[in-house]
Parts: sequence; structure tokens; C-alpha cells
Amino acid sequence: MTASEKIKTVGFIGTGIMGFPMARHLAQAGYHVQAWNRTPDKARRLAAYGATIVSEAGDVIRDADALVCMLSSGPSCDELLLGEQGLIAGMRAGSLLLVMSSIPVETARHQAQQAAARGVAYVDAPVSGGEKGAIEATLAIMAGGTAQAYEQALPLMEKMGRPTHVGPAGSGELAKLVNQMMVANNIASVAEALLLAERGGADPAKVREALLGGFADSTILRQHALRMISGDFAPGGPARYQVKDTNTAIRFAASVGLDLPMLNKADRLFSDMLDNGDGDLDHSGVIRELRRRNQLPV
Repeated sequence: MTASEKIKTVGFIGTGIMGFPMARHLAQAGYHVQAWNRTPDKARRLAAYGATIVSEAGDVIRDADALVCMLSSGPSCDELLLGEQGLIAGMRAGSLLLVMSSIPVETARHQAQQAAARGVAYVDAPVSGGEKGAIEATLAIMAGGTAQAYEQALPLMEKMGRPTHVGPAGSGELAKLVNQMMVANNIASVAEALLLAERGGADPAKVREALLGGFADSTILRQHALRMISGDFAPGGPARYQVKDTNTAIRFAASVGLDLPMLNKADRLFSDMLDNGDGDLDHSGVIRELRRRNQLPV
């Protein structure tokens, strides 16, 4: 029996917008899921799918063969995972830690070192695809870790999306930074284009329709442009998380000697969006920030 075949019980921490459907897929696939969330009500919904809801974070790893972490930031992950009272210290040798949060590259590498010292396999596997991808189990999953750890995690990841092994520990997070750079720039470009179409006298919805299938086509144009046109900014990917990732990408780029002007401009635009109180809106709401800059009604 391989290490992956031995995984029966899966601890899951972080059952928010993305984490809830991801954990649900695991439960529906037959894994015994033990779930914990800082806001208990968000975890309790999983009970309907056969999951066990625990009241203390430490209980999530009891008899667990794997632990999935889907928290919002590197500090949140480190707070629960590291240290003598952290979850890694309580995990048994041979088990798996699958961190699917978007965290700094350096944070993932450090977590991998701490896990290895305990004999725990580590994979950093951030995702892209938003709430829709999480619900439909079609997430793009960028995985970093040893080949052995990746194979151990593969059956779990395949229940949540399409995993790709991109390199050693930390590489998944690096791929996610690249993804977030492209997403941020694309969303900003689509918002600018729709605003230009509107001010120039064209119907933005018809312009979007005309562009589908051409070189300007993208998932952003297909999904987020509709949000911009309708004004529906209920968060699938909150803008504050977009800023977290662009900030992280800027710092990492600087650490390897790169100046990336498009990334810096997109980060400033989304940061201003947060400063104006729109941080909990979907990141497609950046068109509101462009309206403000142009003194147009929001």
C-alpha cells in the first residue's frame, strides 16, 4: 500500500469561501474529514456531508493521515502550524501536510523544513479559479514539494482540481505569485477597456461579446467583465486578498533583483481600492476605483 493509499482521515483548517467546497469534495469522495475554522459556523456546514467538526484547532490532527491548510495568509498559517504548540509538532511521522493557502515563498520553504524535521511530508499547493473553481472542483493547483510528497498528496488534490507539480517546496507559492500578477494586470486592463468603451459611446456588454474568441478573450473577460457591467461585486476573490498577493509578489521580485512596473501599477490600483473601503468586494470591483480616479459615479 502506497503512502497516498493510506490516507483515510483528513484534517482541514480554513473552511471559508474557498475552503468549504474544497473540504466538501474530500468528504464526498469518502475521506473522513475533521474540520476546524476560526468562525465555527463556517465549519459546521460540513457536518451535512459526513465531516466531523472539532472545536479546537489541535483536535483536527487527531489520528489524521493528512492535514489540509486553507487559511488566508502566511502569518495565520504559521500561527497554527509552527512552534512547540503548533500542529506540525503534533503530526505523526509519515503523515502529509498540504498547505493550499497563498503564502510567501519563504514561508512555505520554512514550513517544509519544520515538517521534514518531524518526518512529515510537505506540499505547498495554492490554487487559482476562485469560488467557482472551488465549487466545481476545477481549481488550477500549483504544487511544490518532493516528488514523493507530491505523489502522496495527488489523490487529495485531484478531488479538488487539476494539480501540476512545478518544483521543490515553495515553487507552488512562486507559481501562484506569477498567477496573481497576471490576474491583477488582466482585471485592471479589462476594467480600463470597459470604462473606455462606455465613455466612448459603445455598449460595454456588446463590446465584451464582440471580443469573445479573439486574442483579447480570457477567463477574466468572460467572468469578471460581466460583474463589472452588472455591478455585482459579491466577493468570489476579495480585493484584500489580491492586494496581499501583489504585495508579496513585489517583495519577492525585489529579493531577486527585479523591478516589475506593471505589477507595481496594478498593486497601487488595488491598494487604493482598499483605502477607499472596497477591500471586501470582489477584485473585479477595481472598476469602481477607476471611476473614482476619473471623477465618475461609482
